[in-house]
Amino acid sequence: MADIDDTDRTILRLLVEDGRRPYSDIAEEVGLSPPAVSDRIQRLRDFGIIRRITADLDRSRLRDGVAVLVELDVTQNAVEATRASLTGAEPVEHVFTTAEGRLVFTVRAPDGDVRGFLEDTVPFDAVGDIDVRLLTSQSWSPGVGAAEFAPSCAECDNTVTSEGVTETLGGETYHFCCSSCADRFESRYESLEQGA
Repeated sequence: MADIDDTDRTILRLLVEDGRRPYSDIAEEVGLSPPAVSDRIQRLRDFGIIRRITADLDRSRLRDGVAVLVELDVTQNAVEATRASLTGAEPVEHVFTTAEGRLVFTVRAPDGDVRGFLEDTVPFDAVGDIDVRLLTSQSWSPGVGAAEFAPSCAECDNTVTSEGVTETLGGETYHFCCSSCADRFESRYESLEQGA
């Protein structure tokens, strides 16, 4: 299975700094041609490392509510549904799930009405405890560092290492921890495709 190297990490760092940076500038920085940079970026997209390139808004320059950090203690069976509700809500910027199953997120509460926002967005019968803190500032500085490519196996959810297998089925790229998982997945995929 392919892995990412230092050139990929540099490309990722440059894109994080400026997602609109021309491929020619990136190519000059990493010592490749612009088409080679384009191919690498496409490969990183195929791997799922680059999901999209978006605008990094400075919300402090927009008047759109009060910035707060909210922590919710949610019943175990409602964590994913609550997380999905929060992720789809316009004023929510970041959503994190802790190892304990708590949800932590930042939100710009419209008109400062945190309770109203939560009542409209979160199923309160699933919430055990709420902690809301006013934010005075926030910054986001993602980095790649020495990260390695570590997708989850599409079949068993184990971490895929360099011994893993990558397959493309129906135009989608899937990663597997071993050839057995790839074979099982491909067999099920073909059965489903024939039944469709």
